Amino acid sequence: MKKIVLITGATAGIGEAIAKLLAKNDYKLIITGRRLERLEELRNSLAADTDIHILNFDIRNETEVENAINSLPAEWKEIDVLINNAGLAVGLNHINDGVIDDWERMIDTNIKGLLYITRFVSPIMVQNKQGHIVNISSIAGKEIYEYGNVYGATKHAVDALSRAIRIDLVKDGIKVTNIAPGMVDTEFSLVRFKGDKKRADKVYSGFTPLFGEDIAETVLFTLQQPAHVNLNDIVIMPTAQAAISVIHRA
Repeated sequence: MKKIVLITGATAGIGEAIAKLLAKNDYKLIITGRRLERLEELRNSLAADTDIHILNFDIRNETEVENAINSLPAEWKEIDVLINNAGLAVGLNHINDGVIDDWERMIDTNIKGLLYITRFVSPIMVQNKQGHIVNISSIAGKEIYEYGNVYGATKHAVDALSRAIRIDLVKDGIKVTNIAPGMVDTEFSLVRFKGDKKRADKVYSGFTPLFGEDIAETVLFTLQQPAHVNLNDIVIMPTAQAAISVIHRA
């Protein structure tokens, strides 16, 4: 029987890449996000590979999250894997001139959104005495860099929550994995720089970054481990990136 995987933030980047790879590897997918058109496009493109169910909601809204999970048809309710991928960085400021709205967006998405969806999906896993929660964190959850204050704080929270959830749910046979990528070429920098493509492109110039497909392969490897094996924490970096601020550019 195919396992059911729920992926948050599946409309682009890492989430989309995960959906595409898992669809080709015998998983049924619940794809979620705020952009309905993109969800429908992704469903249509993967329909030949697997069964797909769409949940269109804003992960920052607790009521929308709860209603979305409660709306699942019976055949989709037994979620085996939750991939907490939805997240973003917005703005690049020192703390003294930080934009409060940017802070709120990052905190609401990266921390509260992860908590909301985990709160409503994990009881299903507890009842079934099995499941796997994969949190897509960041190297910014391990190290600190200038201008990355609030984003880094949110990803440090994801890192801590991954360990805490692991402790809370170990008695129920539930796996928890934290994946912390370095620089990944997705919409990440475009969002951070609020649509400034020229500035975003410079982030990845002079070296080969990671791509969404690299993180998808890491997720698949994690999910394919035997029942008695849990990968607690994975840090994955481009070869050219030795630390969060140490990048060798040609």
